[in-house]
Amino acid sequence: MTSTQSITFLLVLAVVLVVAKTLGSLAARFGQPAVIGEIVAGVLLGPTLLPAAVERALFPADIHLVLRALGSLGVAVFLFLIGQELARHPPRRRTGVVLATTAGSIAVPFALACLLAVTVVVPAGGGSAGYTLFLGTAMSVTAFPVLARIVQDRGMLETPVAGIALASAAIGDLIAWSMLAVTVMVASGRTQWRLLLMVPLLLLVFGLLRPLLARWAARRTRLGRTGEPFAVALTGLFVCGAATEWLGLHLIFGAFLFGLVMPSGPGGLREPAGRRLGLLTENLLLPVYFVVAGAQVDLSRLGTSGLVDLGAIMLVAVGGKYLGATAGARWSGLDWRRSGVLAALVNTRGLTELIILTTGLQLGLLDQRLYSLMVLMAVLTTVMTGPVLRVLYPPHLITADRERAAGHPAPERSPVTTGRAAGGVTA
Repeated sequence: MTSTQSITFLLVLAVVLVVAKTLGSLAARFGQPAVIGEIVAGVLLGPTLLPAAVERALFPADIHLVLRALGSLGVAVFLFLIGQELARHPPRRRTGVVLATTAGSIAVPFALACLLAVTVVVPAGGGSAGYTLFLGTAMSVTAFPVLARIVQDRGMLETPVAGIALASAAIGDLIAWSMLAVTVMVASGRTQWRLLLMVPLLLLVFGLLRPLLARWAARRTRLGRTGEPFAVALTGLFVCGAATEWLGLHLIFGAFLFGLVMPSGPGGLREPAGRRLGLLTENLLLPVYFVVAGAQVDLSRLGTSGLVDLGAIMLVAVGGKYLGATAGARWSGLDWRRSGVLAALVNTRGLTELIILTTGLQLGLLDQRLYSLMVLMAVLTTVMTGPVLRVLYPPHLITADRERAAGHPAPERSPVTTGRAAGGVTA
């Protein structure tokens, strides 16, 4: 990289971070996840609003390539962290409700999306088996990290319905990444015999690497060493990412896999490694990824047909999630209100959806028009979660459920008081 390119890269990176963080903070002030503002930042810096000449000047081809590489690194680290979180929070209670909700919230939108893929929303070059599987996967996903943040920000963390939602999202994420792996396998033109090596890789990682890491972590604690987890985490996710990329899958699967096997508990590696990697990812790598992904959205030529397709996508994405999750929760004995709350929570997509959509764009399963519509769907379904929760699950109900879960039932409130409390909620 020449001196001029280095200067341009640093200035562009500064602009990207300032715009992303500013709009992320603005979104947070309106009760929305920061990821929404950061995606919107990318859309504002893309062809939707900027003329082609301005966009090329802002993101020269060589600089755009480096930004994409940084974003890909951010996604790999993020999937590693997600693997850690899912391994740390396996479902332990109310398993029946969790499994029924998960099954409904995935199966119904997946089936409806597959039907949509062969009837209404067909890419310009025609559909394929890979495209149909991909659209079903993209419609049925729930964003575990965004959901966890919403639950925490609204004070719902200790309520039973939040625990069910988080466990369901965790299982759903595992299923979603597995479904995406199958989709990549179907759509990829790479030599398929390599995929047979995925089984030995899983046995190697879980049967050999995990116990070796656990023993090394225990030894590190005895010797009082503190600096290695960060380097071990980076090395491991890079090697595992390279392995799954070579096998014909995406590198994100290897990073995710390595996150699952990082040892936890006293002397474990998850906390020290995750904390430092989380800071790097949240403040640099992921904002770059969001802006680069958002900049590929072009809504300037949407047209009437685009609006019709967007309406169909929203109907399947939102209706399928609500119908499937509510039916599963009700079948397991949850009341109507909390079933609706659960459905609203698992309808959150955000970051996980964006990663899946970007993968589909890279594989050629989506053209730019469909990619833009699907990103818009991801943003809208995440934005609507907060307002829906304010109606279905106001603060006084959250408090009552939290106290009931702790063994201190809250007194019943009159309908008049309930109405005032619900009306006074700000965010």
